[in-house]
Amino acid sequence: MSLPVHLAPSLTGVAPGETVEVTGDEAHHAVAVRRLRVGETVVLTDGAGTSVTGPVGSTGKRVFTVRVDDVRREPRPQPELVVVQALPKGDRGELAVEVLTEVGVALVVPWAAARSVAVWKGERAERSRAKWQATAREAAKQARRSWLPEVAALARTAEVVDLVAGADLALVLHEGADDALVHVDVPSAGRIVLVVGPEGGLSEAEVAALVGAGARSVRLGDEVLRTSTAGVVAAAAVLARTPRWG
Repeated sequence: MSLPVHLAPSLTGVAPGETVEVTGDEAHHAVAVRRLRVGETVVLTDGAGTSVTGPVGSTGKRVFTVRVDDVRREPRPQPELVVVQALPKGDRGELAVEVLTEVGVALVVPWAAARSVAVWKGERAERSRAKWQATAREAAKQARRSWLPEVAALARTAEVVDLVAGADLALVLHEGADDALVHVDVPSAGRIVLVVGPEGGLSEAEVAALVGAGARSVRLGDEVLRTSTAGVVAAAAVLARTPRWG
């Protein structure tokens, strides 16, 4: 059975034999919801590549401690995968973030595409991004990731174009593309950007701007996937051709 994973503050410099304290909402969830007990072995990760394993030494209402038995430090996975996700309707955005986190995406960029039905403005934008961040955090623990994904602030098309221009490989999913994603050469390192359009599809102007910045327009297959599932399918297809899944 896999050990439970919890988030901790920075674990930089932590060594076996030391004690790590976890407080706040993370500790409350572990103690009050998961019923964490003294002596139970858990994994703590700081989300920046360091994880420790050890038994719980003490618990309180919003605090618990772990005695470190083992420390593991992992380099940031390469290549780094970024998914630009056009805003879906309802809670399908959180579904997309959850599964993208599970497959190993490093950064999710919510995108206000021209044909996005959902709209993020003002306080709603802050709340929606917070939901995506919380979803990513919980999915990362479930997937036992030592590097947590980030959720960027809402991006406009001009900002997505800049992301594409700075990528080592950028792919725009488009059902009308002549090239298939499976025929694209995938680099073993660097940054790969996948752009996923909204339910209404990408506008001609968006495709032209992204391709003009260096992206390749590609299709996954004959089927047209929903925006909340297209990203994870494309991410898996890309990662399957890298050392990360080799």
